[in-house]
Amino acid sequence: MTKKLLILLFFLGSFFMHAQTLAWRTNMTDAIAISNEERKPMLILFTASGVPENLQNEIFKTPDFAVWSRDNVILVKLDLSDATASDGDKEQNVKLKNAFGVDDLPQVCYAMASIRKNKTTFSALGKISYKPGGAKAWIAESNNILHPSE
Repeated sequence: MTKKLLILLFFLGSFFMHAQTLAWRTNMTDAIAISNEERKPMLILFTASGVPENLQNEIFKTPDFAVWSRDNVILVKLDLSDATASDGDKEQNVKLKNAFGVDDLPQVCYAMASIRKNKTTFSALGKISYKPGGAKAWIAESNNILHPSE
């Protein structure tokens, strides 16, 4: 009996560890291609060092968010304080921050995008910041942004 219980706990632990592994993209061109291929909107996280960690710790590090994000969005993280980013990427990230009207960090914007003749066009779906209430409440509000008619 103890052996079966240990095996069950091992598999459950493995499942939850795997569920929390998020695939954040940092290259916008790659993220757009994947978003269009999978027909999913992008969840673009604008962040920087020194910003509050509530969104990361209470939302993004939960199994609920891991499962929801895998099924609903392409994750993109744009770190505005990344010293290793190229000057072009830094400039692009600031332009995107301004274009989406991001005023506080961290903040999430939902968007679709297309590239035609080397010109990228974004379609903003909405934005959301950290809100107390846990992952389920945050996901519910995100679903309202992504599926407003439901």
